[in-house]
Amino acid sequence: MTLQDRLEHPAIDPLNAIDPTLAASFPPDFLWGAATSAYQIEGATAADGRGPSIWDHFTAQPGVIADGTSGTVATDHYHRMAEDVELMAALGLRAYRFSIAWPRIFPDGTGAVNPRGLDFYDRLVDALLARGITPVATLYHWDLPQALQERGGWLSRQTAQAFAAFAATVAERLGDRVAQWITLNEPWVAAIMGHSWGVHAPGLRDPQAAAIAAHHLLLGHGLAVQRLRAIAPTAQVGITVDLSPVYGTDDRPETRQVMARIDTFKNRAFLEPVFTGAYPATLFTDQHIAPPPIQSGDMALIAAPLDFLGINYYSRTLVGSPAGTTAIQENVRVPGATYTAMDWEVFPEGLTAILTRVHQEYHPPAIMITENGAAFPDHLDDDGQVRDPERLEYVQRHIAAVAQARQLGVPVTGYFAWSLMDNFEWGEGYTKRFGLVYVDYPTQRRIIKASGAWYRAWLRAVPGR
Repeated sequence: MTLQDRLEHPAIDPLNAIDPTLAASFPPDFLWGAATSAYQIEGATAADGRGPSIWDHFTAQPGVIADGTSGTVATDHYHRMAEDVELMAALGLRAYRFSIAWPRIFPDGTGAVNPRGLDFYDRLVDALLARGITPVATLYHWDLPQALQERGGWLSRQTAQAFAAFAATVAERLGDRVAQWITLNEPWVAAIMGHSWGVHAPGLRDPQAAAIAAHHLLLGHGLAVQRLRAIAPTAQVGITVDLSPVYGTDDRPETRQVMARIDTFKNRAFLEPVFTGAYPATLFTDQHIAPPPIQSGDMALIAAPLDFLGINYYSRTLVGSPAGTTAIQENVRVPGATYTAMDWEVFPEGLTAILTRVHQEYHPPAIMITENGAAFPDHLDDDGQVRDPERLEYVQRHIAAVAQARQLGVPVTGYFAWSLMDNFEWGEGYTKRFGLVYVDYPTQRRIIKASGAWYRAWLRAVPGR
């Protein structure tokens, strides 16, 4: 079955599941796309002068990845880029969010530029534009050059300066064609999961280090905004944060107190400095750690005005006491609720809630959903189809949640499904699949899932091209 056949004759008829009134509620300039990140799809980790990243180093340690794998090959996007852009065009994507691998551009983190690394992204951007697909570039999706880690990583202020130089180098090459830039992807994950919990690269387990790393990540963001504005003054610049609205199973004062602490830690920790120029008053005392070393001018840099905020949303955080217990816990399970393969509750109402809250409290000029998706145990059937009705429903319900937020006045301007294709899912390796496109890893064959076929039909139904 060809790519076109799979789109025209999917395992689930997508046309029966499209609400034309909902589709018509979106404006023609709304950015509909899909997202990926460099380490998760590119592979070719030693090709054309690329240096090692902290994820190359981390995945080489035994026991840290669920299936013992790495992104060494991933989905081989580096060598299959032209094929993958054709796939995006076949799906009807109007935008593509990708990240730029820092160690491809600066193998040692700083110093000499690797021209072959820049050439790859140059070709990617040109290929996207030739297909009418808007490129949205993320500068940091966690793949810090290992050489910088060995000089202190995000615990050093010098890494923030190096990041700004990296951003400037990329913008000088691509800024004439890339009009939308994201500085950081999910700095909370990079700081907390990488420096406090030890389950992401670089694998540290030090809450104080996480606070320092978080501050330097934000400082790097602020410095990069400066450089981007100087080099590409007409470009739109933003940052992407992962947010999870906090709900309680009851209204007890002690439950509300725990909810407030978790909300500060998971949501306000990055929203407040970016939009108000200050960390939440209780952030560090709640965590029993000292504030990071903040120098004069840092917070003003961090709070530089943005053109948009990127929000990654997957689920809510539910706090309460499970049946038969009195201790208040995070991530309480709901009887009868649907959970993904990541054990995340399917809760689209939370997306409307967090969008409305961010709009009301922080007033970003625009918001883009830069990631939204779900992992389910997909299988390639004997007839060559991948039937994923759970993901299809997940995407449908979350798009409806975005529409509801827009009706409430939230300026949402784009939606990017996570992910374009199955890929290396960080600590889960290849055991979890998020893609609209199935990847048969032994052959690298791409197979559009039923959800991907539905998304293509949806993109035909909404206003625009």
